[in-house]
Amino acid sequence: MNQGAISPFVRPVESILAGRTILQIIPKLHAGGAERTTIDIAEALNEVGARALVACAGGRLVSELQAKGGLWVPFPANTKNPFAMAMNVGKLMRLIQTEKADIVHARSRAPAWVAYVATRRTGVPFVTTFHGSYSGRSALKLQYNSVMARSDCVIANSHYTAGLIEGHYPFARDKLQVIYRGTDFREFSPARVEPLRVRRLREAWGVAADERIVLLAARLSGWKGHRVLIEAARQLMSEAMQDVRFILAGDEQGRSSYLKELDWLIAAAGLEGVVRRVGHCADMPAAFLAASVVVVPSTEPEAFGRSAVEAQAMGTPVVVSDLGAVPETVLTPPKVRPEERTGWCVPPADAPALAEALAHALRLGAAARDAMAIRARAHVESQFSVERMKRETLEAYAALIAGQARTTG
Repeated sequence: MNQGAISPFVRPVESILAGRTILQIIPKLHAGGAERTTIDIAEALNEVGARALVACAGGRLVSELQAKGGLWVPFPANTKNPFAMAMNVGKLMRLIQTEKADIVHARSRAPAWVAYVATRRTGVPFVTTFHGSYSGRSALKLQYNSVMARSDCVIANSHYTAGLIEGHYPFARDKLQVIYRGTDFREFSPARVEPLRVRRLREAWGVAADERIVLLAARLSGWKGHRVLIEAARQLMSEAMQDVRFILAGDEQGRSSYLKELDWLIAAAGLEGVVRRVGHCADMPAAFLAASVVVVPSTEPEAFGRSAVEAQAMGTPVVVSDLGAVPETVLTPPKVRPEERTGWCVPPADAPALAEALAHALRLGAAARDAMAIRARAHVESQFSVERMKRETLEAYAALIAGQARTTG
């Protein structure tokens, strides 16, 4: 794949978007998938000669947005106060008119309600992205979430999310498009990670050079599957895999009672020193490269499978729960032949099945592991690259603008 400076976008999209103004609106530009995607799309718009405006209440990623050609517009998009949101409608209408915005793209529910009213009053095309599946089954919650399905183009970050949208909001079916979240494979590349980074990480985790790592990289939340992995580790240790260390890398986020529970489970299973909580990890490419296996044992559906994609990009085998969107990111039988697999998919909350899959992954020979790494890298590059996400999003923008031109013409 060409990762160079040549634009990946075809000429018709450039011709339609050049000189146009696309306004994205999001609460704040802090770290997160929606925020990162906002900046990626701003960069893509700048590459094709469009103006990329982002209306938000600030955040530590504003400087990166500006460095990549985006324009920050201070806007109180983070408010959920109904009165303040009503006031924001007028503010956004004035912004749309002043900046001559051709499209407004909302990436969160509260600002989406503001944008929905403002775009309907100004006649500007409206785009939304479901960055998550959005919890809530009550009629009131479903109504609140429904704004994300009321746009002219509804983007889902996975087929799993798209299925939920169709189920809850069938009126959006004809406007729905799946665009996977993109990963920068220049960052997540084995060739870009110096051995010293991996060595330092292993030392920080207390893992010896002759010990293998099973890595669960997720915030410490009950549904991320830490309990299941601890039980699977107990079963594997009884099978004499004494050189394996299970690393739980992730933010605590103030969940002290859950931390105490995990520590108790580790102690009760006799796994002190075998299963280790290491806190936040800032160098995920090195972490995935250090691991012999990466596990995503979620017990509730994920809207996407970022960790599984990034691990495969680093050539590391993955074991995931057969739940939510994560299975979409991994090639496993029966979707492919056994020799074409890039990982394993197991029933959620099934510790014996997880232990069995981990055992298979850990017992891979060098040749089989290398072949799987090559397949996995090729698979995620073809499906989940940031270049593909940029191209498909800009194509969606161009289709809306072209469609509006035909209608008004």
